[in-house]
Amino acid sequence: MTVLPDDGLPLAAEFPDATHEQWQRLVEGVLRKSGKDASGTAAEEALSTALEGGLTTRPLYTARDATPDVGHPGFAPFVRGGTAGGTAAAGWDVRQRHTGSDPARTNEAVLGDLENGVTSVWLGVGANGVPAPALASALKGVYFDLAPIALDAGAEFGPAARALLDLYEAADVPAESARGTLGADVLAHEARTGEALDPAEAVELARLCVRRHPCVRALTVDALPYHEAGGSAAQELGASLATGVSYLRELTAAGLSVEEACAQLEFRYAATADQFLTIAKLRAARRLWARVAEVCGSAAAGAQRQHAVTSPVMMTRRDPWVNMLRTTVACLGAGVGGADSVTVLPFDHSLGLPDAFARRIARNTSTILIEESHLARVIDPAGGSWYVERLTDELARAGWEFFQEIERAGGQAAALRSGMVGERLAATWAERSKKLARRREPITGVSEFPQLVERSVEREAAPAGPSGGLPRVRRDEAYEALRARSDAHLARTGARPKVFLAALGPAAAHTARASFASNLFQAGGIEAVHEPATVDPGTAAEAFRASGASVACLCSSDALYAEQADAVARALKSAGAERVFLAGRGEYADVDAYVFAGCDAVAVLSSTLDRMGVA
Repeated sequence: MTVLPDDGLPLAAEFPDATHEQWQRLVEGVLRKSGKDASGTAAEEALSTALEGGLTTRPLYTARDATPDVGHPGFAPFVRGGTAGGTAAAGWDVRQRHTGSDPARTNEAVLGDLENGVTSVWLGVGANGVPAPALASALKGVYFDLAPIALDAGAEFGPAARALLDLYEAADVPAESARGTLGADVLAHEARTGEALDPAEAVELARLCVRRHPCVRALTVDALPYHEAGGSAAQELGASLATGVSYLRELTAAGLSVEEACAQLEFRYAATADQFLTIAKLRAARRLWARVAEVCGSAAAGAQRQHAVTSPVMMTRRDPWVNMLRTTVACLGAGVGGADSVTVLPFDHSLGLPDAFARRIARNTSTILIEESHLARVIDPAGGSWYVERLTDELARAGWEFFQEIERAGGQAAALRSGMVGERLAATWAERSKKLARRREPITGVSEFPQLVERSVEREAAPAGPSGGLPRVRRDEAYEALRARSDAHLARTGARPKVFLAALGPAAAHTARASFASNLFQAGGIEAVHEPATVDPGTAAEAFRASGASVACLCSSDALYAEQADAVARALKSAGAERVFLAGRGEYADVDAYVFAGCDAVAVLSSTLDRMGVA
C-alpha cells in the first residue's frame, strides 16, 4: 500500500459519512426559519421544482437515483452518443440558417459564414427563402463536398431537392462526398399549415438517395412545430417519434430496409436556455429512437442523427441583446447533449432578417464553445450525473407515453387532423403562460429589468413563415402586447403612461418594494416616477401632481404601512389618483389593489393600461 505524504490536503475518507436523513434535518431547519413546517420527504419536496409534463427536479440527487446502465457511446441505446467518438474529433457541425429571398444577398451571406467557421448551411427555399430555380445562384461558390446543405422548402421540397441534386451532379461531386438533408417533412408542413401533402414524393426522394446519393438524407423529422406551439420537452419527443415511425412505415412499404429507412431521417429538436432539460432531451431522444429501431428489427440502425436549433420561443423582441446569452446556454446544452449539428439563431431572429453582426455572433457562439472551451473534446460530459441520468430516464418515459397516446389516436397524421395534438400542446402552453404572467418564469429584459428608454432594434422583414396550422407562441408575447400599447401611447402623446411610487420612510424601509414595483410596472411599459424619494402624508398630494402620473403605488415596510398607508392613500386620491396600489399584502381601506411576488402581473398591467385609457 502506498502511503501518501501529508501535504495539508485532507482526504474525504477522514470525514464521517453524511446520511440523507441528516441532510433532510438540515433542510427542515432552514424551512422553519422561513415559516414553513415540513419534515422528512415533505421537506425535500418543498425545495423541488415542477417542470412541464409532470416532471420534477429535486434539490438533491444521490447514488440511489442511479438509472439502468445506458451503455457506451456509439452502441444501442445510444444515450451516450450516436457514434463511438462523439464530436471529439472536430466538434459538432456548425449549421447557420439563411431565410433571405434575394439569391445574391443570400450567396454573399452564405460564403461569408462558410469562410468564418460555419460548416454547413440550412437554407430556406420557396416560401421560406430563395426561389428553387435560383438555388444555383444562392449557392454559387460553395464546395458541396465540404459544406453539407440542409434544405427547408416546406411544400416545395420536391423541386428544391431536385435542384440541389442537380447542382451536385453539375459540380461532379462524388456520390460518397455529397452530404446534406433534402428536408422533406410532410407532417411538419401539415402541423404548420394544416395542409396535408402526399408523402409519395418524399418516399421517391428517399429511394433516389439510397440508390445514388448514399450520404444525403431525404427526410427531416422536425419537432420544432410542436415546440413552437407551446409543447413540453416530452411532447416534442413524443411527436417526433410518432412522425419518425410514420415515415418508417412509408419507406419500408416502398421497399427500403429498416436500416436504409432509418438512414434517410434527420431529427430536429429545440435547444432551450434550460441546459439540463436540453441535455436530457437529446439523450432521451436517442434512447427512444433506438427502442423504435429495435422493435422494427434492427437495433444497430437506431443511431439518431440530430440537428439542434436554439429555441425561437425563448427569443425576445425587447432587449434582444439578452438573446445572445440565452442562445449561448442553449448551444452549450445541445453540445453537451450530443447533437450532431447545432444552429444558433441570431439574437435578432425575432425582429427580421439578421445583419452581418448578428450572424457573426451566432456562428462564433459554437466556435468559442468548441475551440476555446473545448466542450466537444469529452464524449457525453454529462453522463454519470445522477441528476442528468434520472432526468433523461424520466423524460424518456414521459415522451414514450405521449408517443403511445398519438399512436392510439391513429398515428401522427390522424392525431394532427383530429386536433388531439393541438389540444395537448395548448393545455401545456396555458399552464406555462400562467407562470409567465406571474413572473414565476422570469424573462430578463421583458418581465424582469425592462429598459423603457432603450431604442428598439430595427431589421428588414423576413419572409412570412407558414401558417394555418398549429400556432407559434413566444414567451414574451403577453408583455410584448403591453409594451406595444405603451409605445403607441408614446407616439401619440409624446409620453408614456406613468405610475407614481409613493416611497414611505427611509431608504431602508422602501427600497426593496420600490424596486419591485418599478420593475413590475415597467414590464407593461408604464414609467415609474420615484421623485421625491421619500414621501409622507403631508407631501404626497403635491408630489403626485408634479409627477404627471394618473395612478400611484405605495412602497414601504409593513410597519410603516400600518402607520401611514391609509392616510397617504387618501391624500393621493384627493390629488387625483385614479387608482392606488400597494406593494405587498394587507387590508387598507383606501388602497384599491395589491401587487406582490407571484401576482398576475399581466392582468394587473393590462387593467391598469385600460384604466389609463391606453389603447
